This record gives sequence, C-alpha cells and structure tokens, in this order.
Amino acid sequence: MSNGGVAPAEVIVVGAGPSGLAVSACLSLRGVPSLVLERDDCVGSLWRKRAYDRLTLHLPKQASALPHAPHPAAAPAYLPRDDFARYLDGYAARFGVRARLCREVRAARYDAARRRWDVEAVDLGTAGGAAERYAARFLVVATGTYDEKFVPEVPGLEGFPGKVMHASEYRSAVGMKGKSVLVVGCGNSGMEIALDLAEGGAITSIVVRSELHILTKRILNLGVTLGFYLPIWMIDKVVLLLCYLVFGDTSKHGLRRPAIGPFAWKQQTSTLPVIDVGTYKKIKSGEIQVVPAAMTSVHGNVVEFADGRRHPFDAIVFATGYRSGIKRWLQDGCELIGDDGILKQRSPKAENGLYYAGLSGRGIFGSGMDAEFIAGDISKQLQTVPGQAQGNPEH
Repeated sequence: MSNGGVAPAEVIVVGAGPSGLAVSACLSLRGVPSLVLERDDCVGSLWRKRAYDRLTLHLPKQASALPHAPHPAAAPAYLPRDDFARYLDGYAARFGVRARLCREVRAARYDAARRRWDVEAVDLGTAGGAAERYAARFLVVATGTYDEKFVPEVPGLEGFPGKVMHASEYRSAVGMKGKSVLVVGCGNSGMEIALDLAEGGAITSIVVRSELHILTKRILNLGVTLGFYLPIWMIDKVVLLLCYLVFGDTSKHGLRRPAIGPFAWKQQTSTLPVIDVGTYKKIKSGEIQVVPAAMTSVHGNVVEFADGRRHPFDAIVFATGYRSGIKRWLQDGCELIGDDGILKQRSPKAENGLYYAGLSGRGIFGSGMDAEFIAGDISKQLQTVPGQAQGNPEH
C-alpha cells in the first residue's frame, strides 16, 4: 500500500482470534482472498497474552477445533492454553491467513454510493501510529467479546497499596503465598484463579454476588451431546440431577443456583455455567472464603463490602469480565450488538456486506459455524460478478 493511498481488498476481517482465522481460512478454501487486521502483534493474542498459566479449555478437543483442522488424536482431550495457542499459529500458517499485525481499526463506515466499506486503521508498530486506509466490498467483525477488559469503579481503589490487576493480567500464584487476596467475580476465570491462588498458598476470598450454575466438564459435555436429541428443558432436568448428586446443595456454601437450569439460563442470559476444576472443594473446606456482597469502597488496604464487613487484603484480582469495543469504531451496523457484546440475531449476516463472526455466544464451535456460513455467502455473491474472487489483497 502506498503512503496515503487506499489498500483494496475483497474482504476485510477485523480480528485474528479463532473467529477471524476461521473466516479467512474458509474464504481461502473457496478461492476468496481476505485481509485480516489484528490489533496485537500475534494471532490468537487472548490465548498467548491474556490467559492464566493453568488455563485448559473446558470443551473437549472435538468441540474446540476450527473448520477443516481437527486436533490430532494424540492431543489431550482438553487442550491447555499453550497447546491451543500453537494450534492457532499452525492454523494460520496452514491456510495462508494474510494478517496485518499491530493494526488497530479506528473507524469503519459504509459508503453506499461506492458499495464499499472504508476502514481506517493505525499501524501500532510505527512511531506515532501511521494511518492506513482500506476499502472492501465485505467487512467481517471478528473481534470477539473479550477485546476490552472491564474493572468497575470503586471509591478509594486508587489508594490501595497492594497489587491490583485484571484477570487478563493474572498468570499464576507466584509471590502470593501467605498473602490475603480478594478475587472479584465468580465466572470461570474468577473461580479458577481463586483455586490457583489457594493451591499456591494464598489466603483467598472470592466475591460471589450473582446466582450461578456449577457443573463438571463431564456433565457439561453430556448436556451438549444431549442437545442434539432432547429439548433444553429435558436436558436441564438431567443435568441438575447429576449436579445435585455431585455437589449437593451448593447454596449452603454461598453458591446459589438460578431458578432455571443451566442451558436455559445460558439461552436467556448468555451467562455460561461455571466449570468446576476443584474450586468448590476448596470452598467447602473453607480454604476459599465466599464473600456474598459487592465491594463498596476501599480505605487503604481495607475493603468494605455492601453487607458492612471490612477486611484487609494484600492484592485484588478483578475477574469482572470484558466489554465489547465494537461500537467504538464500527459506525454502521453496530445496532445489532447488545450491551453484552453478543449479537442480537441468530444469523451472522447483517446488511451491506457486513458480517459478525464469533459473537453468537456459542464458543469456538459456534465461531466455526459462523465462518462456514460467512465464507459460503460471500463466495456465492462473488460468483455473480465474474473474476471478483481472484487474486490476493494488496500487501
């Protein structure tokens, strides 16, 4: 691309995580070139840079493979973080994904007169961030729901003398032995980080304000399998019975279940169940203390909670999730994205050549389904204009 010029591309994909890689690969297999713009300096940066060391995928490898690239038989049943990161690297190389790294998209708007998407980005790898412009007939948003970390505003937090971090910055319990650590957030990351801290010798507490479903990996996978044959209400009955046999009444230990089952709960609220990898046992034994109230303020190293209790801590880990940054740069079509970053409709197809990949809340498997649909739909449209699906985007 010449300085100040516009780089043409048939398809621009924003984001080089699993969803973006899958879309690019599926397009390539149909002879459609694409250009992937990635903010970070590597593909799959969530897995390489923003995941704790002990992370292992909760779904078996059969459900965590991208299109046209199953995991080998010798791979672990549940892939560790580093194995999955290497898988993504290999996937990008295998399908010739053309990714421009360190490109942060600042704006994308549709030009109806030209029937093209105009995309403005900056090269974060250059001093001052050199501006770049792209134009494409199709735009695929594949930035995921984990693109911007969220930390709530808590009065006095800025004066806390200990370490404060988001879950995306947590790696391990090294250096935490004997220290009092508060984990804020009871999703999968929060629960597993609390376990890691407790096993590492930290005096661990976790804030659990919300109702949640806690399952084992095997129960979850059974429920997913039953989903091919049974209605959700029936799956939930089976799953809840198994959960009671395994965990008993979790409310006795501060973990209240919702009134509806985990699969219906996921469908209605987009909230994932917590996959227990040992945390519940630590909670039952008292090695992890459950705090059933929100943080209200911080006074020095003392945290005050909504129920009036106060407690000193040496460190705080906010496992409070992420917020989607799509609406910050996408200027047309973003009304289809909910406040939780999840697509409001079932189809990944919007208007004017805009698509969303991996925003359905269906995980890696759903990303693959989106990619196949998007690639097929784009390929079909290009077939109506001879020659448009040939060649490679300019580099």
